[in-house]
Amino acid sequence: MKITSAKLIKTVYDVKDLPPSDKKEVAFAGRSNVGKSSFLNTVLGIKTAKVSSTPGKTRSINYYLVNGKYYFVDLPGYGFAKVSKQEKERWGILLEEYFNNKYNLDMVFLLLDHRHLPQELDYVMIEWLRDLGIPFIIILTKVDKLKASERKKMQQQIKTSLSVYGDYIYIPFSSKTKEGVKEVLDLFSKILGESLNVSNNIAEI
Repeated sequence: MKITSAKLIKTVYDVKDLPPSDKKEVAFAGRSNVGKSSFLNTVLGIKTAKVSSTPGKTRSINYYLVNGKYYFVDLPGYGFAKVSKQEKERWGILLEEYFNNKYNLDMVFLLLDHRHLPQELDYVMIEWLRDLGIPFIIILTKVDKLKASERKKMQQQIKTSLSVYGDYIYIPFSSKTKEGVKEVLDLFSKILGESLNVSNNIAEI
């Protein structure tokens, strides 16, 4: 099956507006400047998520209906956006309610910048997911901005820094070169139980 449609169907700013858990879901989390919108646009092969030069523009939980069957959920970026304390508290409440009530959430894709070690809020997110028993996969973004020798060194340092939490899948990814797209789509296929590929044949299962 191809990803032939990906449509934004709901934008949630308040916990009471969260849709029912009636479809399988995968969610995407990461710091505000990690390239989450570019990641979503690339793996879907369709320009669905707005890419902004100002980090932190995703201030809601955005639900994309993929192929009329699945929810791909874009979570608010954390840790960078210049917003009020009250706004950050609202984000925290919204995310907590989402994670505590999404019984059909199959996987979280946690995006980290390949160029840097995880920061404090990345560790907080990992601990949060672990405490809630939510499985996650780590996507290392912006890999094209590193030399080959730097990539290997940084990936090992990132793995070492997170090894206290356990062993995880790490996928180096570039929205520019499309590296990692096939691996991500393979994971979608396994998680959702179908054979998926993007409509413009960026990668095939």
